[in-house]
Amino acid sequence: MLRRDFLRRSTRTLGAALLATNAVARAALIDPDPLPQKFQASDEVVLGHTGIRTSRLAMGTGTVGFGGASNQTRLGMSPLTSLLLDGYHDNGLRFFDSADSYGSHPYVAEALKHVPRDKVTVLTKTDTRDAAGVRAALDRYRKELGIDYIDIVLIHCVTESDWTTRYRGVMDVLSEAKQKGVIRAHGVSCHSIGALRAAATSPWVEVDLVRLNPIGSHMDADPDTVIKVVKQMRTQGKAIVGMKILGQGDLRSKPSEAIRYALGTGVLDAFTIGAESQKEQNNLIQRIAAA
Repeated sequence: MLRRDFLRRSTRTLGAALLATNAVARAALIDPDPLPQKFQASDEVVLGHTGIRTSRLAMGTGTVGFGGASNQTRLGMSPLTSLLLDGYHDNGLRFFDSADSYGSHPYVAEALKHVPRDKVTVLTKTDTRDAAGVRAALDRYRKELGIDYIDIVLIHCVTESDWTTRYRGVMDVLSEAKQKGVIRAHGVSCHSIGALRAAATSPWVEVDLVRLNPIGSHMDADPDTVIKVVKQMRTQGKAIVGMKILGQGDLRSKPSEAIRYALGTGVLDAFTIGAESQKEQNNLIQRIAAA
């Protein structure tokens, strides 16, 4: 065999292996077919069978969020409140995404003082794993948020595949809270494929916060696997809200591709992205419209 033929075949073999390994990432960076419709960040969407109507884009408050702080709360009260109000008043965003672990409740509360309560959707998440703790947390959350009811409460960052039995007590408390009008819907934020599959088979889950982006960054599994599970959820009427759309920053240089992918999957009712400035938020809104 001639040396050039050997090198050519070796290159093909290596290239094939790399493409197979990175098939998801490769596909993500190829411009997909035109989307079947135009989208706006402010589009009114219905979250599954919950009856909750809100905007397609939720304003996230938890970028690198843990220990009671996030990139958004580190901006300070006035800048973050202004960011939320700019999204609402100037851009029609009516979905506030918060969590106890982000420390963002007081910031959302300040924004809520300046908007009609029934015009916005407030989502929060609890890391508490025992029934008594969650019952107490719901009272605290409402006080911190300055509201009588919370639209959506999720069990946060669940990784266990047996969570639907392990955390039955927490689930029962949230079900009771819904019956009493303390919350409107309950669900889970999944952080493993086992937890996601358990959520898909649980009739208790009304809303699922699922990690989805074209390169599989910070996801429960590769995108094709996750989408297959999410499609199962959708047949049951569960609301699907996407997160990690920009791969926790790994796709920050390719936001158009990431947003186009999220919209093109057809499996998300809405998605949340945490902007850190009005310029970034306006840019995201424009890119959704451009998709």
